[in-house]
Amino acid sequence: MKKITIAIDGYSSCGKSTMAKDLAREIGYVYVDTGAMYRAVTLFALRNDLFAPDGTINTGELEARMGEINISFKYNPEASRPDTYLNGERVEDEIRTMEVSAHVSPIATLPFVRKALVASQQAMGKEKGVVMDGRDIGTVVFPDAELKVFVTASAEVRAQRRYDELKAKGMEADYEDILKNVRERDYIDSHRPIDPLRKADDALELDNSNMTIAQQKAWLMEKYREAANR
Repeated sequence: MKKITIAIDGYSSCGKSTMAKDLAREIGYVYVDTGAMYRAVTLFALRNDLFAPDGTINTGELEARMGEINISFKYNPEASRPDTYLNGERVEDEIRTMEVSAHVSPIATLPFVRKALVASQQAMGKEKGVVMDGRDIGTVVFPDAELKVFVTASAEVRAQRRYDELKAKGMEADYEDILKNVRERDYIDSHRPIDPLRKADDALELDNSNMTIAQQKAWLMEKYREAANR
């Protein structure tokens, strides 16, 4: 099979990262979680008090300090997945908190943040053999990807998945707060002026509201084999 680029886009908490990680591991591809990259920038901004009490961002200072932000991924053999590192520190758990979730969409709308991270993502995938998930992979980062998938599920299903994930990690979680956050992120991601979340014209749509993880994996593997054998 030829090496290809696989772009998986979709709404927050729809399981696209789990799908992408599993597929990359099974076929021996590099996996890049672009959402984690935006979350890492958000964590940096929170730690450095770049959010005002009303939620607005000190964009001037953040832009000036983008050069201080180094995001990398290291494989975690115990979890069988890559973990996210911010300036050499493992931040995989910190970037999944509700505080980061509540602030990440405004960060992701900033043109200078998107420009920096898209360039980094394109560099990571220039040799192909990569599975990348996010909001604009098939439309902006890799518009020529051989396989594009757009994942969706109902807001209620996604909120429940997020709730279960946080509780499993022993973290505080409130279903109604999560559902509100999911709906707000959907709106912001779909209506931002720069690279909004949308399904690429040539993407395959997958509504996994009522699918098991095993069913999703089987569906995605089939689509990968079809694309790699073209």
